[in-house]
Amino acid sequence: MGSLGWNVSTLGFGAMRLPTDNENRIKENESIRMIRYGIKHGINYIDTAFPYHQKQSEPLVGKALKDGYRDKVWLTTKLPMWLINKERHFERYFKRQQKRLQTNPDIYLFHGLNNLRFQKVKDLDLIPKMEKLRDEGIIKHFGFSFHDSIDVFKEIIDFYDWDCCQIQLNYLDINYQAGMEGLRYAGKKNIAVIIMEPLRGGKLTIPDEELENKPEIKEVLKNSDIQRSMADWGLQFLWNQPEVSVVLSGMSEMQHVIENVKSADMSGINILSQEELNTIKDLRNAYQKYDVVPCTSCGYCTPCPQGVSIPFVMRILNEVGYWREEKFDTWQTFYERFAKTPEELEERRNSGEEVQGGPSLCIECGQCLEHCPQGIDIPGYMKNVVELFEHEKDIQEVIKS
Repeated sequence: MGSLGWNVSTLGFGAMRLPTDNENRIKENESIRMIRYGIKHGINYIDTAFPYHQKQSEPLVGKALKDGYRDKVWLTTKLPMWLINKERHFERYFKRQQKRLQTNPDIYLFHGLNNLRFQKVKDLDLIPKMEKLRDEGIIKHFGFSFHDSIDVFKEIIDFYDWDCCQIQLNYLDINYQAGMEGLRYAGKKNIAVIIMEPLRGGKLTIPDEELENKPEIKEVLKNSDIQRSMADWGLQFLWNQPEVSVVLSGMSEMQHVIENVKSADMSGINILSQEELNTIKDLRNAYQKYDVVPCTSCGYCTPCPQGVSIPFVMRILNEVGYWREEKFDTWQTFYERFAKTPEELEERRNSGEEVQGGPSLCIECGQCLEHCPQGIDIPGYMKNVVELFEHEKDIQEVIKS
């Protein structure tokens, strides 16, 4: 585990996608059974956070770790940075999380650091508070989870001698956010790297009966001499990387736990053959054929002078294009969080809120066009997204346009 001096299971249990009922309440008995099965079969790293499952994940994990299971695992939770606006909030939320977990976490992370939240860490002088918890033996280590550009990631990494960091990575997102460059940057500093979103929220695990609708992906799997499940391809790609300490999987069925444990038992660093690596590359290329827009999230189009969060808008369009109606409501929720007018954007920013500008702010100034290496008609796609969510235009029509 980086420089931490202890061994961690290659598979970690992420407690963000536990089984739920029709009212989105955690199925407590089934979730506890799954977590304990994982621990019995070698998982020794459990990850949770304050907001997961409508704030019910931490209490559930606390219950699952009773009866002697707490001594078998390393437990991580995270400080909800969007709720920390004053220095005293740090202690308030940590104590709440202690109570919910019914134990101290081994690792405490600043949750979801981006440029704004990192500035808050500095302005409120929160690192000494983490150090105090560690020095008093209340926690063992601390670090941060991350969602922003590679440049911001490097800035944060270089700011402090962190114990660990948590990044989103999978074989589709090698150039997204921290990406592979960030993984290697942290690895060179011997910082433990925890991986989240290894299967892109299920996108990299297409059920067999649905592969007919994705013929390019099906063809890659069929032509490979090595047969693996789609989940196994995704996980092995990450476990193959020497800088990866632990890969978190959010498992919502017992079968997921059973299969992932078996995959972990067959994993290793630098064990994938060139043929296997080529299959993963072919899978990445096949997935890209389903993108509505060939955006690589390079960020050269930002900052937009009108405040439009161009890469995230593009990501929403590609996700809607891939999932169609299946997850439309999920992405509509993200869209509704955008500021829709210049006045709203200014007001929300002045109030200290973390807010992103939506595509309706685009005035077609063309500045982004001068910088996009892909030559994408960014203003045109901004219009498409507005039509999709504001005017209820059919997804297929938007994709074709």
